[in-house]
Amino acid sequence: MPGEDVREAVRTVVGTLEGPRHLPFLPELPARGPGADMIGRTVGLLVELFAHVEPSGWRISDRPGRDTRRARAWLGQDLDALEEFTQGYTGGLKLAVTGPWTLAATVERRSGEAMLGDAGACRDLTASLAEGLRAHLADVRRRIPGAHPVLQLDEPALTSVLDGSVPTASGYRRHAAVDRAVVRDALAELVRAAGEVPVVVHSCAPRVPFALLRQAGAAGVSFDAALLTERDDEAIGEAAEAGFALFAGVVPGTGTAPGALSDPAGSVMGVRSLWRRLGLSPGLLTESVVLTPACGLAGAAPGYARGALAHCVRAARSLADNPE
Repeated sequence: MPGEDVREAVRTVVGTLEGPRHLPFLPELPARGPGADMIGRTVGLLVELFAHVEPSGWRISDRPGRDTRRARAWLGQDLDALEEFTQGYTGGLKLAVTGPWTLAATVERRSGEAMLGDAGACRDLTASLAEGLRAHLADVRRRIPGAHPVLQLDEPALTSVLDGSVPTASGYRRHAAVDRAVVRDALAELVRAAGEVPVVVHSCAPRVPFALLRQAGAAGVSFDAALLTERDDEAIGEAAEAGFALFAGVVPGTGTAPGALSDPAGSVMGVRSLWRRLGLSPGLLTESVVLTPACGLAGAAPGYARGALAHCVRAARSLADNPE
């Protein structure tokens, strides 16, 4: 979400997404600086693995320093605000952390190269994140006893990791593609760490590996619906029929055009067309699909961000009223 006022952001999210078929979430406010971004927040969750900020980004450290402490303090403030505005709440609650492969492609070893280039470092990172997730989920359950958490693993770099297109520090070479089985197993380790909490993997890049995510044990996938092609049809159809949740990003993350959020039915035309093309039951549509912004709203104006969430609610209502 945009801005630096976490209480206002949480108030907006909880107030807009209040209802039995909605999914409020713990917002990230990266405008506050390093440690409040998705990488920094997740670095703060790691167990016995620390990092600090360099001009090039986050880099592994020997001990927790100012940057790690700041990330943890901000997360604590964010959870305090969430606890305040969800008193007596019962229902779904989405928590987002950076997934192991985007983290490995982003966080640097002491040499300045990404952890992605060291298989052992990737394993250590995944294990540390798994421990941190267990503690994070336990903390949220303690603070908000009526919440039914949904864990989102943000993996915008996942396709690049699989394709071997993540650049090295020099920019002249690319890290080797990671074997799909290794990618799957790391994600599966985090699914196991989450226990009974369903895990949704978010990727706003083209060519989302739907089948691989199902094999890893994820309960759903979040994607930018505008990036889908007919090559994705078979995988999406199989996923929907298997009960896989599809978080379809149908609302742009930023927008200035007049009327950009004025046509809820128009926002779901693509989803309806996809369903008809796949020959799936209209009744399955409202059971399988969650409507979301295409990606984060941090780059949007505050008014647009509020409007985008409200538009998702109206679009979902339109879809439920007329799935065909």
